[in-house]
Amino acid sequence: MDGQLIDEGVDLVRSRWASTPLVGIILGTGLGGLVEDIEVEEIFEFDELPGFVPATALGHRGRLVCGRLDGKPLVALDGRLHHYEGHDAGQITLGVHLFDRLGAGGLIVSNASGGVNPELTAGDLLVMESHINLMFLQVGDPSSSNQERAGRMLADPYHLAWIEMALGVALERGFRATAGTYVAMTGPNYETRAEYQMVRRIGGDVVGMSTVPEVIVASRLGMKVLGLSAVTNVADPEATDGTTAGEVIEVARSLQPAMRAIVAAIVTGEAQADSLQ
Repeated sequence: MDGQLIDEGVDLVRSRWASTPLVGIILGTGLGGLVEDIEVEEIFEFDELPGFVPATALGHRGRLVCGRLDGKPLVALDGRLHHYEGHDAGQITLGVHLFDRLGAGGLIVSNASGGVNPELTAGDLLVMESHINLMFLQVGDPSSSNQERAGRMLADPYHLAWIEMALGVALERGFRATAGTYVAMTGPNYETRAEYQMVRRIGGDVVGMSTVPEVIVASRLGMKVLGLSAVTNVADPEATDGTTAGEVIEVARSLQPAMRAIVAAIVTGEAQADSLQ
């Protein structure tokens, strides 16, 4: 990771936005509508930010949004960069480093995924309690990071209190949500029948093409992490049907109210904790 790029990014953001965010959010496929609930104070297109390039994946705007949700400061990546777009782990995770340097104590990362657990239904929300990394990417070297306090990823990088809060909010609001395991593959192709069978047999509940690199870096930096996965389809491992990107986006959009409620609860909780310090 190029520390100079991070420094330049922080300087650019700070030249136009002075608040300290409580959390940073990465909005995955079809989930950018959450930005509509943010009181936007500043926007940076990806091609403005040092080290970033425009996003090309469908459903990803490619911009950094700075503002407030229910009066609480936060930052959000409206879209992300993926390995399958030709980006290395350093570029994929640059936003997490930027969040950290701006003062965010936690990361809420979201994605759209395909379900392999037959108990899931399209439109469910999976709260990530663990992941299996099949991306096989070299996600930096903590010993050479510009962050002096960077270390190893925690064995359980997902913050338990946030997991419980997310499940509680979903229950109160009547959303279908469950905790489970996300399996990350590089993509961009959807999985074959044999791959779906493999993912289920190794303990996966859903499969996607992102998120894990960002979680690894956030955990190394000591950030609290919550992963939210919009289950856009559930495959029969014995006979998978075709899935289109448009269908994925439409189902993911239906989960935006659940995402918004969970993010709001966490940001409010962090603000209250901060006021007691």
